[in-house]
Amino acid sequence: MTLDNDIERVLFSEGEILSGIDRVAREVTRTYQGRDFTVVSVLKGSCVFASDLIRRIPIPLELAFLAASSYGDGTTSGALEINFIPTGNEIEGRNLLLVDDILDTGRTLHKLKAELSKRGAAEVRTCVFLDKPSRREAPIKPDFRAFEVENLFVVGYGLDYAGRYRNLPYVGALKEVVYAAPKKTARG
Repeated sequence: MTLDNDIERVLFSEGEILSGIDRVAREVTRTYQGRDFTVVSVLKGSCVFASDLIRRIPIPLELAFLAASSYGDGTTSGALEINFIPTGNEIEGRNLLLVDDILDTGRTLHKLKAELSKRGAAEVRTCVFLDKPSRREAPIKPDFRAFEVENLFVVGYGLDYAGRYRNLPYVGALKEVVYAAPKKTARG
C-alpha cells in the first residue's frame, strides 16, 4: 500500500506547483530587489516550499527557522505553541518574509507576524504555499501566495496529517475515511 491510495484527488501536480513557485519567486525578487531580507520558514510544513522558493530567488537573502504548532494529530487547530524562534539579531531591524505552508484560519500566521514585529523586525511580510480564505478567522491576508485552495483537508508537498504525507510530490485531498477513522496508538 502506498500513500497515494489515501488521496481522493490530486489538486496541484508537481509541475503546477513548480510553476506557481516560479511566479511567487519572481514577485518576491521584485519586492526585495536591492534590500536585505531574511526568509523565516515555519517548521515543519513549510520546509519543502521554502527550500524550493529560495532556490528560485536570485538575490541575496538570509534564512532562519521558526517552529510553531497548532494542529498536532488532529484536523482542527488548537492553541498555538511556539517551540523555536530566531534570535534577536536575526529579527531586530530586519525585513522578514515569513513563509508557511498553508494559511487556513489565519490565527497562527497572525500571531507569528505580531510576535516577530514585537521582537523588533523592521517589516514582516507573509508568503504561503496554499491560501484557504474560506476558513479565515483572523484578520490577515498573505502578501504572496502560490495557490488558493478550497475547503478540503489537503496533504502533500510538506503538508501532513498525523506526520504523514509530507513527502508526496503533489498536493491532494485526503480521503475523509483516513482522517475520520479512530487513531491507532503508536508503538515505541
